[in-house]
Amino acid sequence: MVAFAFSLGAVALTLSMHPAMCAAQQSRTPDFDALGFEAAERLGEYIRVRTVNPPGNETAGAKWLQQVLAREGIAAEIFESSPGRGNLYARLPGDGSKRPIVLLSHIDVVPATDSAWQVSPWSGETRMGAVWGRGALDMKGTAIVELITMIALKRRGVPLSRDVILVANADEETNSSGAEWFAREKKGLLRDAEFLLNEGGHNRLGPEGRTEYYGVGATEKVPYWIRITARGAPGHGSIPRPDNAAARISRALGRIAAYQTPIKLTPPAERYFKDLATRETDPRRRRWFADPVVALRDPAAVRLLTANLYYNAILRNTISITALRGSDKTNVIPPEASAELDVRLLPGERPADFVRELRRVIADSAVEITPLRPERQATTSPLGGALVEAIREAVETMEPGSLITTPMLTGYTDSYYYRAIGIAAYGLSPFRLSEEDARTVHGNDERVTVENLRFGVEFFYRIVEKVAR
Repeated sequence: MVAFAFSLGAVALTLSMHPAMCAAQQSRTPDFDALGFEAAERLGEYIRVRTVNPPGNETAGAKWLQQVLAREGIAAEIFESSPGRGNLYARLPGDGSKRPIVLLSHIDVVPATDSAWQVSPWSGETRMGAVWGRGALDMKGTAIVELITMIALKRRGVPLSRDVILVANADEETNSSGAEWFAREKKGLLRDAEFLLNEGGHNRLGPEGRTEYYGVGATEKVPYWIRITARGAPGHGSIPRPDNAAARISRALGRIAAYQTPIKLTPPAERYFKDLATRETDPRRRRWFADPVVALRDPAAVRLLTANLYYNAILRNTISITALRGSDKTNVIPPEASAELDVRLLPGERPADFVRELRRVIADSAVEITPLRPERQATTSPLGGALVEAIREAVETMEPGSLITTPMLTGYTDSYYYRAIGIAAYGLSPFRLSEEDARTVHGNDERVTVENLRFGVEFFYRIVEKVAR
């Protein structure tokens, strides 16, 4: 750590000595190797700050970020959306000729079972060329890349046309209460920001080590969780009853499980398939991907596309049956039985319309339907513009000829709340991940390689410097 601080501190000192030297330093490419190693060091420290949600304790993580920024001369504020749930805000000022860009992350991480890991999930240890620990990918690793990007811009004295704003929110992993609160209560701090970078993209690494595509998330499905409930007379299990609540809810679930929601092609999904067509080697699949509107009229194409779980999820509203509740004793007929459904709606879908269709599918007026989340419609950012072009230029510089596309996120991020206040938010990963690496997110042995951190710092720095100059 001392070596990194010394070499990079020397750069900052050089910039302050003479305007000509400052200009010369700005013209040179940053030392991304040094920045990458520094990112690995900082990530290990950040992982060791426990911000497991629940309970979160994000204020501790926000204070750590604040201290790192303070050492670089960047002031940061912490705002608690509730006790202990800190949200960090920092701003690197530009000349104001263009609207700001926001670098967004969340501080909290999901729980981990120590005994199931090769390395302690709270150690932040660097082993076998990777930094291990909960949050290495989701999403403390990305947060560190954003942090180092801001720090590098500050150290180099890059003249900015846009303010660069760093925001780290609390409570993303449970219900996004930090982002919802921050976007509502601290909206003025964003000062008409134009762009935002957040999690929600995926750069898929192929088996030969080449990136199959860089994914820019311009939209995501919106969760609309639902509980269905049936009631009946309780009794002893030895005497069957025709109004058994558990049986009634089971019949409703059977109808739901057999139901296929209609296929709907959204603009981001259409663009995604057309992009895939440019790299598809199978003639039939290439034809279908190239014109998905026509392909989705062909039953053979529909069967192929919906057999892929991801393609199926971006082509329709989805329903996953998750929680089930009834009696806690085998010999007791419960007075009430319920199930919860994880519903994800496509952009443009109205929750009330979905509930109306679900009532038709269940076909039982005695089964109650209760939404568990407020009615929201998915939001979409423009598929072009200065930030998207900066991403394209960075990819072309670092991995020429790579495909850039717009896969829809089937999950959900804090970007929703910032799109809702007028900011064009994009999901972008700084890392290139194999399927094996990606499976460690929310799983065991989560880690990110030092090589990936070095790549991510350069990738994000090139994008932010380009769009903010």
